[in-house]
Amino acid sequence: MAILINQTPATASLAQSPIIFSVYETTAVVANNGFQYMADLYYWTGSVSDSGSLDYTLAKYPNTSLYGIFDLNRIINSTLTDLAIQNTSNVMYFACDFYYQYLSGSSQYTYVTGSHVKSQVYKALDGYGIFQEAIGAPIYSLTPYWPLMTDGPVTQSVFTTDTGNAGVYFGNAGTGSTPTKIVYTSNLGTANYTLTGSVSSSGQIAQYPIGPAQSGFPLSGSFTYFQTQAYNGATPMGSSIKYEVNCIQKYPNVRIKWKNRFGQFDYFDFYMVNRQSFSTEKRTYQPQLGTWQSSTLSYNDYDSSTLNYIADSKQSISVNSFFISEDYNNIFKQLLVSDEIYWMYDEANNRVRPLTITNQNIVFKTGVVDKLIQYQFDFNFGQAYKLII
Repeated sequence: MAILINQTPATASLAQSPIIFSVYETTAVVANNGFQYMADLYYWTGSVSDSGSLDYTLAKYPNTSLYGIFDLNRIINSTLTDLAIQNTSNVMYFACDFYYQYLSGSSQYTYVTGSHVKSQVYKALDGYGIFQEAIGAPIYSLTPYWPLMTDGPVTQSVFTTDTGNAGVYFGNAGTGSTPTKIVYTSNLGTANYTLTGSVSSSGQIAQYPIGPAQSGFPLSGSFTYFQTQAYNGATPMGSSIKYEVNCIQKYPNVRIKWKNRFGQFDYFDFYMVNRQSFSTEKRTYQPQLGTWQSSTLSYNDYDSSTLNYIADSKQSISVNSFFISEDYNNIFKQLLVSDEIYWMYDEANNRVRPLTITNQNIVFKTGVVDKLIQYQFDFNFGQAYKLII
């Protein structure tokens, strides 16, 4: 008798959180000695029509309810090795072929040919779920802005000199429709940005510009704000995000971008005071002085009895936000746990500097209690001063 698949992942899952299959067989079959549920896991990139090759075979004994529960997230997540800055559409396809086996005699497993059932093809993205989201929840239900791949907030700020792209899911995540364009609405009117991607390959995440100075940005003129919203033809999808053009810039702007929980980039402009620091770490040794291989012993005026043999460095930057809404608290949590953070220090030439955040805890503020909200974040440069490979 073939296995029944009781629980499946969402059409598109976030690979750092549970990717669950639950399978079941009748009590009589499970009662066989040494019964095991088996799963042949296939995963691949490229076209959804590719089948991939067998990569892993997993085995699970029945739980107390006689079900076999397989969590694939650790395996699938380990395959998504590209940095988000390298690959903005980091999508892995996977499928499982389930069957069972049991012991024949004392030690020989019997493979049951007729027990096979293969799942449909699913997708995994480089991201993670959060509490209290249900395991296997549809990805389009995780943020009100979907298919825009961000948690907002609904109102943000930009400078006219800002660059940057954000991600929009171009493929089918189980909703039955896909976006075809991003509509920009401003005080000057509307403009469209046509999305290009593929619903049948790994290129299912398209990019659209959210920085006014970014190539391809569809608005021009003296706009004071713009809103972005995904559309399928004439039908809006999800909620819009509003960007207010900010003219205040007392200090040099530090624009930070980081990989969010959907595997795409969120941005923030820290344009209050920022400070950079430089520290070094040294080790010294005492060399042998003098002309020991000559007829007499002497030394030079420039000889030193203490020399450096290790001289490394660390650079860091501390940034401060302006007064902001508590709506930023959610994506700042994602900044604190992000494994990819960059300072866009030369936007005109699209140059970034990798950072690691050093803040281990932040007391998040609310407007009700704290009235005015500001935050300070501290980062170490991912590249030391000396180029050593």
